[in-house]
Amino acid sequence: MSFNPKKITAKWQVKWEKEGIFRTKMDKSKKKYYVLEMFPYPSGKLHMGHVRNYSLGDALARYMRMRGYNVLYPMGYDAFGMPAENAAIANKTHPQKWTEHTMSLMKAQSKLLGNSYDWDREIASCYPEYYKWNQLFFIKFLEKGLAYRKKAPVNWCESCKTVLANEQVEQGKCWRCKNEVIPKELEQWFLKITDYADRLLDDIDKLEDWPEKVKTMQRNWIGRKEWIDIDYEIEGTGKKITVSTTRPDTNFGATFVVISPEHPLLSKEQNMVPEAHRKEVDDYIKYAKGKTEEERLDEGSKKTGAFTGLYCINQLTGKKMPLWITDFVLMTVGTGIVVGVPGHDIRDYDFAKEFNLPVIRVVVGSDGDKSEITRREQVQEEEGTMINSGFLDGMDIHSATQKIMDYFEDKGWGKRTLRYRIRDWLISRQRYWGTPIPVIYCDKCGIVPVPEKDLPVELPTDVEFKVGVNPILSSKKFLDVKCPKCGELGRRETDTMDTFVDSAWYFIRFISPKEKSAPFKKEEANFFMPVDQYIGGIEHAILHLLYARFWTKALKDLGYVKADEPFKRLMTQGMVLKGGVKMSKSAGNVIDPGELFENFGPDTVRWFMLFSSLPESEIEWSDKGIESSHRFLHKVYRLVEDSGKLIELKANVKPKEHRSKFIYSKTNYVVKKANEMIGKFHFSTALIEIASFVSEISNFRELVEKNPTPEGKQVLGYSIRNLILLISPFVPHLGEELWEMIGEKGFVSLAKFPEANEKAIDYKAIAAQEMVEQTIADVAKIKELAKIEKPKKVIIYSPVPWKWDALKKMLSSMGEKFDFPAAMKAVMSDSKLKKHGKEMQKFVKGISGKLLEYKGKKKIDEFNVLRNSLAYLEDSFGCEVLIEKEEGTKNDPGKKAGNALPLKPAIYVE
Repeated sequence: MSFNPKKITAKWQVKWEKEGIFRTKMDKSKKKYYVLEMFPYPSGKLHMGHVRNYSLGDALARYMRMRGYNVLYPMGYDAFGMPAENAAIANKTHPQKWTEHTMSLMKAQSKLLGNSYDWDREIASCYPEYYKWNQLFFIKFLEKGLAYRKKAPVNWCESCKTVLANEQVEQGKCWRCKNEVIPKELEQWFLKITDYADRLLDDIDKLEDWPEKVKTMQRNWIGRKEWIDIDYEIEGTGKKITVSTTRPDTNFGATFVVISPEHPLLSKEQNMVPEAHRKEVDDYIKYAKGKTEEERLDEGSKKTGAFTGLYCINQLTGKKMPLWITDFVLMTVGTGIVVGVPGHDIRDYDFAKEFNLPVIRVVVGSDGDKSEITRREQVQEEEGTMINSGFLDGMDIHSATQKIMDYFEDKGWGKRTLRYRIRDWLISRQRYWGTPIPVIYCDKCGIVPVPEKDLPVELPTDVEFKVGVNPILSSKKFLDVKCPKCGELGRRETDTMDTFVDSAWYFIRFISPKEKSAPFKKEEANFFMPVDQYIGGIEHAILHLLYARFWTKALKDLGYVKADEPFKRLMTQGMVLKGGVKMSKSAGNVIDPGELFENFGPDTVRWFMLFSSLPESEIEWSDKGIESSHRFLHKVYRLVEDSGKLIELKANVKPKEHRSKFIYSKTNYVVKKANEMIGKFHFSTALIEIASFVSEISNFRELVEKNPTPEGKQVLGYSIRNLILLISPFVPHLGEELWEMIGEKGFVSLAKFPEANEKAIDYKAIAAQEMVEQTIADVAKIKELAKIEKPKKVIIYSPVPWKWDALKKMLSSMGEKFDFPAAMKAVMSDSKLKKHGKEMQKFVKGISGKLLEYKGKKKIDEFNVLRNSLAYLEDSFGCEVLIEKEEGTKNDPGKKAGNALPLKPAIYVE
């Protein structure tokens, strides 16, 4: 019977669905494990990034299920959003219809991939039964003061007719339509995420199983820092202004002050700006209003500004500092006024050079440069020591910062304060395809929340879709509504919610997706939350994760859940590349997963994705890699098929014969390594170990075929049964087929994942056999390079014993990276090793690149192992084989003996 992936895939997917084996119920007798991939947007067919993400999640879910956990593994769709609305307009259809079509395509391919989702829990955020609860939470947040409305400047895309987050503005253009983005003031709805800033920041320390990179990104986004607000007198006015800074240590180097164009002090009503400068200031304010926040903060842009005609007095130096207006200062940062220290801030330096303002050095960096700062690369922003700063001279910048803050506060010139980079979450969107914000505007009662009994407020269907117009405005039936308080005619809110709202809590809805009386059942939520393993792209490392963390904490405060954090463990998978570039339509390097499933089967694609790279690393697409993966799975299928009547399945196997003991030992070793590696998400390492094991079993099967003893059959059956269990989380269709082939009942997906019998593992025997197999592979490589078809003779040299002693010394002295001087020092400090000084240097250099491979390896007697394997080696090479010791050998025609290393003998092929 031939290996037919297509037939096998169809067969087992039908059986899984018919038996419903992946449905999950709350079972308190089992330990729970919640696996989740990030909520996908239904853009249509799967792309290879999806395939990699879902292959990772499914392998883990299947593994934990086989380990006896009560696994929750759901799938759904982040189905609202502007792309669907734009596509619907372009294709003259309704967003609902368009979204449902793309969801059906995505679901079909997800099923084809063989993922073990509980499809009974499927949700989509575009349905009222989901977004009803968005609306309920909004009302609860409104009651608690976490939701509010205010007028605010926003990034506005005129083409899409919507507000964009800063991250959605790319080089001043909309990330979707690429049209220019303009600033605009609108009444907007916000969620007060800043109330949770301290908890969001401090609790990052609890996230021990999150990547450090992601935690750093979260900390930086929240951006809690100690500032000091300093009062400066404005010369000749009797008034003061307050600047804010995190680096008051550099105040002796302050030469100017810059103020935001939006600052109220610049208004005509304040009468602060001298008349001679009024027009220039007004013109600049108008100019700055035409730029987006991103454009204003672009460090590479040319600095612009206008002099106000005012001077501030620096109390430390007594010098006058001109007050300039510039657009790189924002009202949302600090007090909206910043002191300019051009010697120690790049933007300040660029501004000073543009307007010929003085530059003073007050910090010396590690380069020791104390000269006048005349070039951009001299600007010292990092660590350093204070100079030209009076009582601060000689201090490091951190000590100086605290000293000067104390000084300003003692003098009454300034006050410490904590400030945050994070801003409240703007959730208003001026578009149709999103959750309607559940409020009514009444001339008499003001803003009135929709009563809970009237939820959901459903999106109207009697709307017209036109480019640049919010379709909701065309539905009079939706707009005109009675005020719930007074009964007078009111008007519904026409803004919809940011789609980040949908993904801020979906992971809890998955727990009780069909619950109608509440967003979820508390008992079930408290059982399954938090998510044990969350998987998704690094591009969501800030906003989505931050909003989900905020929402979870808010729900805890409202009494909905006990969990304080949504995701216990986070893994951000690397991108799939082709030709070194991320796969995309624009790059023209997209691979269609559907074609691969058709030609090779989903198991082949899964194996390639999981085998080729660690999950966090990028993976380079390879057609040869796919073909190689397919051949390997065919090899596994053929191994099990060919074993046929040779295997005997027995519960207790106690081998006595040497080769049987080795395979039994190796089976338990691979099981142990696989459990260790899978638990760490090192799937590729586990699969490499398993792939090598397949070759070991194949060799053993040939021996059993030649001499089919009962013990040999039992050990072969034991190793093949364990092999099938090991591969089944990664290639589930093949796993099920092979499980059935060896006569096992039920589904391998529900079988118990093997546990190692560690007492049976003979590490020295395994190391010995691995060395012999590697030696055979090395000889084959030498033959290929030297173009020797049939060798006359092979000489193998075992290393001298002192090399093991030196290796042990080197490993004990090694840090994270190999350090040649440290390694030499370690070995030469041993009097017994020191006498091998001349040879030692060659040995240390030769083993340096391989040192990490020796961690955990057992010392063996290479010479005797090779002597005992002589017949096997001669049979493999088809020629005479000589085993020599490196030390004292006179049979060294190729001068190879000195190259011998522990576990890696030197080889001469004649």
